[in-house]
Amino acid sequence: MTLNAPTTPAPVSTIPPGEVDSGAAYTSFTLAFIIGHGAAALSKGTDPVLTLPVWLPLTLFFTGLVPGLVLNLRAVKRAKQGASESRRRAEKLLGTAWATGFTALFLAVTGLSTATGQPELQNVLWPAGSGLVVGLINIAEGAVRRNTLHYNLGSWLALISAASLFLNTAGVYAVLAIAGGAGYAVAATREPRRLAGLSITAGITAAR
Repeated sequence: MTLNAPTTPAPVSTIPPGEVDSGAAYTSFTLAFIIGHGAAALSKGTDPVLTLPVWLPLTLFFTGLVPGLVLNLRAVKRAKQGASESRRRAEKLLGTAWATGFTALFLAVTGLSTATGQPELQNVLWPAGSGLVVGLINIAEGAVRRNTLHYNLGSWLALISAASLFLNTAGVYAVLAIAGGAGYAVAATREPRRLAGLSITAGITAAR
């Protein structure tokens, strides 16, 4: 007679209702910043390290950015399914903030470069301004979701993006690639731990 050892089911990671799992999106954004902005940093300025077509760094950036946005939208959609009505309304307002923020950025960058007669300003205002807008919206998302990790990431992105404007074009992209990419990388490694901690807390609360 053959005895089969009892099998232990693999542990299942449970994300508490209303929580957004941004781990995959953070990883994708890490690649976008390091590879895309990194390529721009090496190929721009008065004495570029590499000679690359103008479209290549931007293409590399969006190759990481677009999947990250899709993953983030899917995570938010899943989180809404278990969230309260007030939380769902808040997420809708945050979604609108993305459109408002980048429309305002477009007007600011276009208006400033036109008014000063210096269209080359767009080379630094777009990357730095985008990082600033993303950072500020992440701060708002972190506050609404009570997610300290997301809040801190947004604060970091806003600060380094604004500070990068003290540098030339290549310097702006270098700061975003190194500091911005590092910020997303740290967030990607800490996100599973954050969710695991929330799951344990939710399980203890439910058992009481």
